[in-house]
Amino acid sequence: MKFDNSFAKLPQRFYVRQAPVPVADPALVRVNHPLAGFLGIDPAWLESETGIHVVAGNQVPDGAEPIATVYAGHQFGSWNPRLGDGRAILLGEVIAEDGERYDIQLKGSGLTPFSRGGDGRAPLGPIVREYIVSEAMAALGIPTSRALAAVTTGEYVYREQKLAGGVLARVARSHIRIGTLQFFASVNDVDGLKLLVDHVIARHYPDQLGSDNPALSLLEQVIRSQASLVARWQGVGFIHGVMNTDNMLLSGETIDYGPCAFMDGYDSAAVYSSIDHGGRYAYRNQPAIAHWNLACLAQTLMPLLAAEEDSASEIAQQALDSFPSLFMQEYFAVLRAKLGLATSQPDDESLAQDFLDLLEGSRCDFTLAFRRLGELAGGAATIQPMFDFPEAFTPWLDRWRERCAQESISDAQRHEQMMATNPALIARNHLVEAAISQAYENDFSLFHRLTERLSRPFDYASGDEDLATPPKPEQIVQQTFCGT
Repeated sequence: MKFDNSFAKLPQRFYVRQAPVPVADPALVRVNHPLAGFLGIDPAWLESETGIHVVAGNQVPDGAEPIATVYAGHQFGSWNPRLGDGRAILLGEVIAEDGERYDIQLKGSGLTPFSRGGDGRAPLGPIVREYIVSEAMAALGIPTSRALAAVTTGEYVYREQKLAGGVLARVARSHIRIGTLQFFASVNDVDGLKLLVDHVIARHYPDQLGSDNPALSLLEQVIRSQASLVARWQGVGFIHGVMNTDNMLLSGETIDYGPCAFMDGYDSAAVYSSIDHGGRYAYRNQPAIAHWNLACLAQTLMPLLAAEEDSASEIAQQALDSFPSLFMQEYFAVLRAKLGLATSQPDDESLAQDFLDLLEGSRCDFTLAFRRLGELAGGAATIQPMFDFPEAFTPWLDRWRERCAQESISDAQRHEQMMATNPALIARNHLVEAAISQAYENDFSLFHRLTERLSRPFDYASGDEDLATPPKPEQIVQQTFCGT
């Protein structure tokens, strides 16, 4: 690993220098060969004894500057003034093939000053979940943290029961959160806020360097990135589960695959997280929660937006007021693509919403319904044995065909576009849970199969039936869980 660290060069109030805590007997689960190559890391080295010990936290590689970063956050709407990396260590940063800077972080790497009574470790199950789902999201083209490698630890952690432990090497463009800025605002560290704003702009939004109002530029950029990100979540039926401000990255990437899930049957009120008792982070609430989180971000930046509080408030509100329209633009662009529409017409939004209403009324499988619609535009009916539209959809399908006929693209072009937009395969909850259960029995065969197959979610082959088929009633996952 060729490190080129920048966050560790910020003043020490931004982090605590902390080495990972070694584990007893690490063993390799998987190395992400394509990602390792992209980051300039030799996959064979990662698979070696030395590489395994680095991922496990037993050995700190040359050039690394391991730290645990500090942040605060609103968790389910309640303010927590001091959170921080309680079970993660940022080893450092590398420059990848695209010239961009990426963090390498170890998750489950032991106690830190921010562990807040926890053990700093991760059960193997959440490591398996995050590896599968984050890589599936990346293959769907959704900005996300990535999984570089995973190991078992040869140790147990204790939650409701005794569980095998694991460590995940996670990669992101950075791990700087809304909650990072919130921490410095909460302690009235205006200089710290300025340093963070400058750092994030230089790292993630360099085209805004030299802005007359850097804090406003950052706020506007994060608003745009979050509007796009959440629109993409909605487009694949993804429910994050813990949209706390400490889990929202300023880079616009998805992070924290704890109680997350993909919908099976379409339900706009769907909630899977075992800790979301009130449905705060339900599927349909995700856009509004993103807006709420961005309001928290704007509040932290108030001291930097203008000298006068009233002026700063007006500037912040004007920026925040752009989010709903930005989100709707992004969201309906996603839906038009999923419906195979290359142009925009006034009635397209009602066409899309009526389709979603039909899906919800019939509890049709979200993923297969859109995939089957793509097949109706042309091509083989590969998904039909698993799903076809009920009779109630006939009038809507006639409207959709009439709308498609108004465009200049051919049926073949539309079919190709829809097959490249609507996945056949997602990380279905019952399969992820099965992979987790098998991993605790030291059987990683389903984990490897899911990881490999979900890297090509838009392709479908005859051997994929069990991966594409929705769960049977007894297989439906009702709750997903954090790993803490």
